[in-house]
Amino acid sequence: MEFEHQHNTTTKTSKLPTETTCTILSCFFCTMMNEPDPSLRRVKISKCFKEMPLNDDQEHVLVLSGLWNIAMTQPDDPEFPSLGIFECMAKLIRKGINDQAWLLKDQNIYIPYYAAHIIGSYTMNKSQFAEKATKSGVIFPLMELLRGKISWVEQRVAVRALGHLANHDSTFEAIAVHEVEIIQLAMKIASTCLDEVYDKFIAVKDSKKLKYHCDLLTRGLGGLEIENRKAEEWASHLQCWSLYLLNCFACKERSLSLICKKEFLKDLCGMWGGLANRTTPAGVGLIRTLCHTESGKRSVADLKEIIEFLCNLSRSSDDWQYTAIDSLLLILKDPDTRYKVIDIVAPILVDLVELGSFGGSSNVGDTITQALLQDYHKIKYGNLKLKSKRAEKALGETWELKVERKKREKLMPKQEVRERKLLVGKLKKNGNLMFWSEDIEEAVMKYSEALSLCPLKMKKERLVLYSNRAQCNLLLRNAEAAISDATRALCLSNAASPHGKSLWRRSQAYDMKGLAKESLMDGLAFVSDWLKSEKSKGTKIPYYASRMINKQMNATWIFASAKLGREKNEV
Repeated sequence: MEFEHQHNTTTKTSKLPTETTCTILSCFFCTMMNEPDPSLRRVKISKCFKEMPLNDDQEHVLVLSGLWNIAMTQPDDPEFPSLGIFECMAKLIRKGINDQAWLLKDQNIYIPYYAAHIIGSYTMNKSQFAEKATKSGVIFPLMELLRGKISWVEQRVAVRALGHLANHDSTFEAIAVHEVEIIQLAMKIASTCLDEVYDKFIAVKDSKKLKYHCDLLTRGLGGLEIENRKAEEWASHLQCWSLYLLNCFACKERSLSLICKKEFLKDLCGMWGGLANRTTPAGVGLIRTLCHTESGKRSVADLKEIIEFLCNLSRSSDDWQYTAIDSLLLILKDPDTRYKVIDIVAPILVDLVELGSFGGSSNVGDTITQALLQDYHKIKYGNLKLKSKRAEKALGETWELKVERKKREKLMPKQEVRERKLLVGKLKKNGNLMFWSEDIEEAVMKYSEALSLCPLKMKKERLVLYSNRAQCNLLLRNAEAAISDATRALCLSNAASPHGKSLWRRSQAYDMKGLAKESLMDGLAFVSDWLKSEKSKGTKIPYYASRMINKQMNATWIFASAKLGREKNEV
């Protein structure tokens, strides 16, 4: 979107040089570029901010777009916040909301968007800017945009600005004046915004889309493909920034009874940000915050769907894998919630007990082991029984691997260690022969026997055995066992360079279970590993991997459910 800043020129007579003078009252750009005196420049800019909401000038949009650029690139510069920019932006938003005729005149429709965006940028980092913004009356007009007074585009930047204001301790209470409404609106937006953007933009015929939406999305450059791609990104922003706003309240343990509504908590499992918004933990981030509170932890533990979601995420290549693990550990360590989830969680977390440093934490596997075994003696020697035999077996396996076996191997003579290494090699070789002979079940037995004998220190050998058994389980259509074995192999591999074959095998197993997101993340990690390897130089991404990724990207498309819902309504 391009605007031209035009000036009238007057040429003086005689032999005086030509001078250019601006005929626009309080011209912002002339002041910025041509006023050499800093004090006078500040006076003139302050005057511009005061006069802008009072004047009806088609150049306002140009000024706002310029301010937007400055705010985005220099959000910590105190000059404009000290000269009245917040009062100016608040008044312009109010004008757009209250005067529809003005809003629809010329290009004024762009102004509320830019104004809210500018407020959000300047309040992002500096608490003193946030305090000045609240005192300047920005909250009410931002609330009006949050209520949807114009469109989802303005709603996106309003929820961003309110989230930044709520994140500062000094301005949180000013936002909390509207606490119940903000919580309810943010929950509604997070749950419905993808449908909203799909119905009001993506699914709309190109000729009927709001032009100013298209222009804002593409900055006037690009066609339908870029518009739709940016709309996906903005829809993801709208959802994630709504969750961020909710997180500000959850961190202070405010309105937890509202946030912890069962249906909303279930919705959180599907809010994962998408590939366009990988830096935001989205739904799982809010879940972890809730797990740091007593009532939130209980609410999460009561919902099987959320626990299963966290379990799947904990055994994936998702950037927020550790966030899921941490959430499960918080629930497991609490005696009030431990036995609500342990039957589901134990068989999953047992696959991660050999995980090393991860997510900024060291010895994550040992932390998981401690959480799983914190009262194992009551199960082994006392009267405590779990509902699930599978969970009891998983705890017993953890005890054997991380306690008993470590003790035995520490005392094992060197000669016995050498003999075991030789035997493991023979069993692995036999397992490979069985595999290529298509006697898959026999191969599984050989690999399992080798794993039971292989010293724990032989990580590379154990990694290969687990990965080979994962492949066998894939062929046997035992997806859960394949995921378990591939995960164990990956825990033994280098976190910076995970085992490619295990990633691919787990991706296939998740696909077999219909878990598209987990399959996609493993597929992408496999391709990343492939591209880094020596064997990939000069070759394309394997077709089978490309096909899997395309399949899962279609399945996890941010608007997939919205499109399906629309199609059902049209039938």
